[in-house]
Amino acid sequence: MKKLHYSMIIFASFIVQYSTFAQHTTDSMAAVPSDLGNQDVFGAYNIDPNWPVDLTNIEGHSDWTFGAGQSIFAESSDRIFALQRGEIPAMNAPAFRVLPEIGPSLSFPTGPWRNATRAALPANGGTTQIAEKGITDWIARGGRLGIDARWEHCILVFNSDGELIEAWTQWDSMLQRPHHVTINPNDPEKHVWIVDDHKHVIHKFTNDGSTLVQTIGTYGEPGADETHFNRPTFLAFLSDGSFVVADGYNGNRVVKFDADGNYLISWGELGNPPSENRPGYFNNVHGVAVDPLTNNIFVNDRGNRRIQVFDQNGNYLYEWSIGPAPANLHMFIITPDRYLWAADRSTNKILKYDLEGNFLYSFGTYGDFPGGMRGVHGLAVDEDGNLYIAEVDNGGFQKFTPRLGANSDFLITGPEPSSPPARRPIVYEEDWRDFWSDE
Repeated sequence: MKKLHYSMIIFASFIVQYSTFAQHTTDSMAAVPSDLGNQDVFGAYNIDPNWPVDLTNIEGHSDWTFGAGQSIFAESSDRIFALQRGEIPAMNAPAFRVLPEIGPSLSFPTGPWRNATRAALPANGGTTQIAEKGITDWIARGGRLGIDARWEHCILVFNSDGELIEAWTQWDSMLQRPHHVTINPNDPEKHVWIVDDHKHVIHKFTNDGSTLVQTIGTYGEPGADETHFNRPTFLAFLSDGSFVVADGYNGNRVVKFDADGNYLISWGELGNPPSENRPGYFNNVHGVAVDPLTNNIFVNDRGNRRIQVFDQNGNYLYEWSIGPAPANLHMFIITPDRYLWAADRSTNKILKYDLEGNFLYSFGTYGDFPGGMRGVHGLAVDEDGNLYIAEVDNGGFQKFTPRLGANSDFLITGPEPSSPPARRPIVYEEDWRDFWSDE
């Protein structure tokens, strides 16, 4: 009886262990747990290869396409704002050829064949580079206005089908490097805010783009005081309507304003990259976001590969590293469910962190095909959960839709639905030549 008893215990133990093993081997880490096969190339999303409709479809624009995609913001699923640095020629990839005149074993193309951020106007986009020489340096390195690039359609608005429904070309001549577009989610008038890092200002427009309501900073003049920026990059709103500005490529501070745009405080000192570890020291302040619950401010200290966190009065709280090189965060957003989603410029991945800095998930693949990512510089999500990206290297913009049955932990949460905005007709202007001839 004892032998039988021991045998039954051993058998029962085996069944429990086997059941546990079977459960572990069938638990799925896939974005869609029910998937058989697949490899989550685009994470929990499908790519919409036809969004947006190419600019070549505009009458008179058959030879021109999207330039460097700088920023994107979804006011709703049917009204998506996008910023780009003008247009570049629409053309097919050149035929493969070897290049013995340059060196042995060299050929072109060997992958993505054009870099939109280098092709588009202006030059001098990197940290420490001088904005005021952006156009002349672009020309000096061989750029030809009207041939290699042209300054048109910097502010675009698309509908859910990717059709261009608004083009704020009346403001093209005022801009030199539109960097970021956003709307305060608590603003009933839904003003549109645009950061121009080369002109060192932030513009506030009416929602239909007809009126420039306010400009913060001194246009065309860099600095680091209450009325100047030094190539600002991003802004983010607190719950009371006040906002913070990441300042910037050549600045090394965060600046806070009240809801009316009046200066409140600033903080930050010039750091020693790439391994600065002192709180409140920055190199290339290239991203800022606010926790919707606590109003804590998250700052992308890009040059030191870390995210620093402050309270709303600028007091340092904590930080985390985004990892060793080649890690290089372009920007990030904080979603209503309080997660930080970031775009890495070098790994071409979209990253998810909790607000304590724990790394949770990533997706993304390098390439210039639909769904491939190169130089993601803007992220947005609409109320239907659709994801939009702006890309400086690929140029233009892309839309991803949630996959059926996707794990919600792998999807970026969007805002609650809001009332649809007013619409305005498309406006076209051809004044870019006059603007650039004055530079």
